[in-house]
Amino acid sequence: MFLVPVMLILVVMGILLFSWAVKNGQYDDLEGPAHRILYDDDDDMIPDDARQNKAESPEDKPDQS
Repeated sequence: MFLVPVMLILVVMGILLFSWAVKNGQYDDLEGPAHRILYDDDDDMIPDDARQNKAESPEDKPDQS
């Protein structure tokens, strides 16, 4: 007799918490944060003297003759 009212109260509380979360936008964007980690934004954080240029022009290379 005691467990049935407790269970009903917990179910109602769960439904209320879920509806509150939906109203406050907690479930709006589920995939955005997972994809945001893949964006490459490290270029701005690397100091200029530590950068390695991938494509150097022939004029930039020292003459080895």
